[in-house]
Amino acid sequence: MSRIGNRILSIPEGVTVEVDGNIVRVTGPKGNLSTEVNRNITVKVDGDKLSVERKNDNFKAYHGTANANIANMITGVTKGFEKKLEAVGVGYRFQLKGNTLVVSAGYSHPVEMEIPAGIQLESPSNTELFVRGIDRQLVGNFAANVRDIRRPEPYKGKGIRYADEHVRRKEGKKAA
Repeated sequence: MSRIGNRILSIPEGVTVEVDGNIVRVTGPKGNLSTEVNRNITVKVDGDKLSVERKNDNFKAYHGTANANIANMITGVTKGFEKKLEAVGVGYRFQLKGNTLVVSAGYSHPVEMEIPAGIQLESPSNTELFVRGIDRQLVGNFAANVRDIRRPEPYKGKGIRYADEHVRRKEGKKAA
């Protein structure tokens, strides 16, 4: 029995959910999102309540996933999602140039990344970066790609990390 799949989602004021076959569209104050659910999953909207049901037990995994994805779409169009990244190290910095993010992370050249549509970046200082958007997967994926430019290393802790990430430090060599 899927507890995530069986939960009833409440639709807040200002958000509309439309179901057209197996395509679910969510529209809210921040924008609109759509997703395609499995054809063996049915989505029912009753006023301000939304429920997800499956045809039989062969589709348990799709049941919970569809419910979680729709809940993330509702949260995205109302509040949005945000990831904060930090650059730790001498000379490590973020710089925004138009539709491009330039990352200096200890390489012989700066790394340039194209900012995808649906992502807003803000850099209050040159070592902090906020990734914001309404699509949870797109925000998380872009933040992970920026972090992969230079992951935090365990000896000095240098690299690009999430703001709430704890980096386990190693002791290193000892003099004999």
